[in-house]
Amino acid sequence: MRAILGGTGFYRMAGLTPTRRQAVRTPYGLPSGALTFGRIQECSEIVFLNRHGYGHTLAPHLINYRANLWALHEVGVRQIIAVASTGAVRADCAPGSLVLPDQLIDYTAGRAGTFVDATDRPVVHVDMTEPYDAALREELLAAAAACNIPVVDGGTYACTQGPRLETAAEIRRLARDGCDLVGMTSMPEAALARELGIAYTSLCVVSNYAAGVGDSQREIAFDGAQARFEAAMQSVQHLLAAWCQMPDPVQA
Repeated sequence: MRAILGGTGFYRMAGLTPTRRQAVRTPYGLPSGALTFGRIQECSEIVFLNRHGYGHTLAPHLINYRANLWALHEVGVRQIIAVASTGAVRADCAPGSLVLPDQLIDYTAGRAGTFVDATDRPVVHVDMTEPYDAALREELLAAAAACNIPVVDGGTYACTQGPRLETAAEIRRLARDGCDLVGMTSMPEAALARELGIAYTSLCVVSNYAAGVGDSQREIAFDGAQARFEAAMQSVQHLLAAWCQMPDPVQA
């Protein structure tokens, strides 16, 4: 089964005909909300979950990532596309761009980032050399090509703590570290998915230039980029609908 995790600006899946909603209790507490099951045209049933909760009430550092991933795993999810709103660290990655990152650096602190949380269990080390699933990325790239939707293939996502935005000096440090995008939710999502054996990748929408970049030299320029961001979210809807209707290799 496939799942889509919604983020800032992506609160529902357009064209999804709901079949049921399910509240899932987990050993780690409650997820961000009930899981919405549904179909887009003739596709297999998929699951949608908004990580920020109803009404966008959960800040990035307060999301119960373990409960979210455990709940999706519990209902049989094997592939997750995580939509994420990001800032551009690279000056040539304009607001409105869609990016499929292939690398990730974790700058967060204090988040519960593993299911290995008891001394009576063996320690599990997961390989994060490629933090985003390569085969799933190829599926999305193929869906984008079929829809004629431009997507930047590759980039490094910097995951910061939030909810505050970064200083210009922090963004300069991220640039020196080789980061292209900055967001607040890809970790520990990616690591938790890997522990559970779920194929996971982020689909990033650039909402604005990060602090000190482009037209955000003195302050973050949100207003001027809003129209491009909304148009990009429409492209995300079309792209994900196309992906959902592709054959699911996990079920094949």
